[in-house]
Parts: sequence; structure tokens; C-alpha cells
Amino acid sequence: MDIKEFREHGHQMVDWMADFLENIEDLPVRAQVKPGDIFAQLPEHPPVEGESMNDIFADFKSIILPGMTQWQHPNFHAYFPANSSKPSILAEMLTATLGAQCMVWATSPSAAELEDQMMIWLQEMLALPENWVGSIQNGASEATINALLSAREQASNFDTNFSGLKSSDYRIYCSEQAHSSIDKAVAISGLGRDNLIKIPVDKDFAIDVKALEKQIEDDLKHGLKPLMVQCAMGTTGSTAIDSLKEIAKITSEKGIWLHVDAALAGTALLLEEMRWMSEGMELADSFVFNPHKWMFTNFDCSAYFVKDKEALIRTFSINPEYLKTREDDDVNNYRDWGISLGRRFRALKLWFVIRSYGVNELKAKIRLHLELAQWFKNQVQGHRYFELLAPVPLNTVCFRAVAPDLSQDSVNALNERILNEVNDRGNIFITHTKLAGKYTLRMVVGQTEVQKRHIEKAWEEILEVTEQLINS
Repeated sequence: MDIKEFREHGHQMVDWMADFLENIEDLPVRAQVKPGDIFAQLPEHPPVEGESMNDIFADFKSIILPGMTQWQHPNFHAYFPANSSKPSILAEMLTATLGAQCMVWATSPSAAELEDQMMIWLQEMLALPENWVGSIQNGASEATINALLSAREQASNFDTNFSGLKSSDYRIYCSEQAHSSIDKAVAISGLGRDNLIKIPVDKDFAIDVKALEKQIEDDLKHGLKPLMVQCAMGTTGSTAIDSLKEIAKITSEKGIWLHVDAALAGTALLLEEMRWMSEGMELADSFVFNPHKWMFTNFDCSAYFVKDKEALIRTFSINPEYLKTREDDDVNNYRDWGISLGRRFRALKLWFVIRSYGVNELKAKIRLHLELAQWFKNQVQGHRYFELLAPVPLNTVCFRAVAPDLSQDSVNALNERILNEVNDRGNIFITHTKLAGKYTLRMVVGQTEVQKRHIEKAWEEILEVTEQLINS
């Protein structure tokens, strides 16, 4: 492809992208295909000769697009959002064009220094402790591993990286509702999943702090070594908020690393009225939230902050001769701040988003999402066929349909049928979890362009399907 063809096809695709965003509501939210449908349309062997971009793009539209679930659809209410926005998309185009590998300052000074400043901006925007520092990771799962490895190295006086684990008596604690990434992290770290202790939750599905404290005391009495507590600021199932302030008192007293997982909920700290969630943050050791979830920045972009920069760098820094530069003592080389050596220029899209929206507009959009979640909660609470199953502190509503004279198993089966029927229609997309053994429908309000009419449509769709199933 020469530059003339590149320009021609680039303009063509940007026009298609604009049309796609403008007309996305005409598409089904969830891909309306069956397993194997896409694979069956793909050639068995790669082409021997190059094909025209017109043919490739035509196949993208006819084969690939129908098999894509539309995460940027305003009727997408499943899982948690993985939002993009127009400014972020434009920045990603520039990032791809530059094609930079941003592992150290010398490989792209602008990438390193823009990341420096973006982390300072986020720190200010979320009112995080001023003495903390941060970097951009690819996700909260990687940040959890970073926190656990840093805690492990600090506890072993930075010896484990060299001599390996000498014992398996370290203990890690989290809520029963914590994200599964902590299970993976303890396995990868060599600490062992048997040493991950999942603490029971209270009636609101937040960690039982007294049970946590008792477990830590019992482990100390038996000669075990409490290493890290993960505090969930918004669990994946129900967005339950663990009491950071109470947990931090325990961990600071006992010298235990405290990691705060706020993958979704951290964005809500933009709002002064939501900062009750972060009381006690100054006593924590690390914190992560994902702008790629709820701050309209394309995946991947996860902001990871730590109190002790040196503990982080001593955990991850390996300095072979070919990576040494004369500027090393004067700059942040972010390849030393996590697992990955190779790093994308993620700060650019964050810069575009924050500058394009401004802090006030970001706040306004988050407030709207919180208000719409409360509206949906009120519909659930006001209807005879539904009940609320968890508090709604953020943008996720956990609920289920109920019918008289049905056992819990039958109610679970009913709600599973509701979920499948709603999603099979393709007009909206929701997902489920289980809370206290109850099959739970989850309605998440967070897509970039969502408005009240979309939430009203979702309620009408769910209600229509529920009434049909209950009355059939």
C-alpha cells in the first residue's frame, strides 16, 4: 500500500467510523450469531498473494461486524462498561500511527512525561494523597499482581525475587465478593491460592471487618504472616463498598500492605459527594482504578498509584546493559513500574479525553449515570414483580423477578429465562451474578452516550419479558 492508497482508505474508514457511531443504535447490542458462524466464513488458508483493501474492508463489514457485541451501544448494560469516546478514538489513531514502544524515557520522552503529568492530574481529580505516585497499567488485574508482588518483596526485604519463596506461610485476605483477579495473582506470585483467605460479607455484601480482624489475629497466633489485604471499592457483583477506613486501621496497626481495588468505582471519586468511599486512603499502600471502564477512555488504560515508589521499583527493576541510558537518574522509566517491558503510549488518549471534556463535564456525566441508576432502582422497588437484592451506591442495580408460591430454585430458573430472553432479542444487553444463592440480574448504567430514554427502554423490555414469562 502506497501513501496515496493509505490516505484514500484512511478517509474511507474514518467516514465509516463516524457513520458507525452515529447509527450504532440501529445495530443489535449483542452479536446475533452462534458458535462457529464467523469461523465458517473465514478462508481455510492464508492468501498467497496480497488482497485489495476494498475487499478486506468489505469482509470486515459483512463477516466481522455481525459477530461483534457492541460495547459502545447506549443500550449496553452488561458486566461493567469498557467505554470509549470520540476524543479517545482520535488519540488511539494517532497512537497507532506513531507506533512507539514507550518502555523508557529515551524511547519516547513525550510518552514518559505526558504519563507523569496525567497521573498528577488524576491524583488531583480524585483527591488522592499528595505523596503518592502513579503509572498507567493495562488493567486492574495487572495492578493487583503489582501490589501483591511489591508486598511480598517488601515483607521479604526484597529477597524473594533472588532466592525464591522460602515458606508458604504468607496470608492474603479479601472479600468473598472480590474480583477473581486476586485468585490469579496469588497463583502467579507463588504464594498459593490456599493462602488466599476470603472473608465473609455483611448484609450489604461488603467485607465483614470484624471477621477480617479475627482471621488476622488467629493467623498471627498460629505463626502465619498476614501479607496483604485487598479492599474492594465497588465489588464486581454488586458494587459493594468495603469500609476502607476501618480496614486501614487494622492493616496500619499490623504492618500489612493494603491494596484498594476501585477498578470501576474509582471514577466516582471525581465527585466530592462520593469521597466518603476513600476515607482512610492515606493509610493504604496502593490503589487502582480504570479510566477505560467509566471515564470514557479506550481500553486499555488503568491508573495504578502507590505510596512507596521505591518498593515498587525495587520489585520490578531489572537493568540489562542494552536498556541503560544516560538519563536514567533524572526520569521515570516506566518499564520498572510493573510487569511489562513493552508499553503503549496510553497517556495520549487520557490527555485527549480530559482536555476535551474538562473535569466539569466528566463530573456531569458520572452524576447523570448515578441518577439514572437510582431511577431504575426506584422502578424495581415500586413493582410487584421485582425486588432489589443489594444497595445501589453507584451505577449497578442488582435485582430479580419474583412470583408467589415459587421455590428459590424456581425463582432462579425464572430469572435465568428472563436474562436469556431479554438478551436474545438483541435490543439491550444485561448480565447476572449470584448473591446469597439468588440468581441476580445486573443493570449497569455507564455507557458514554447513555441517556434516560435508554434506561426507560431497558426497564420496558425487562418488564415486558417478565410479564410474559410469569403469566404464560
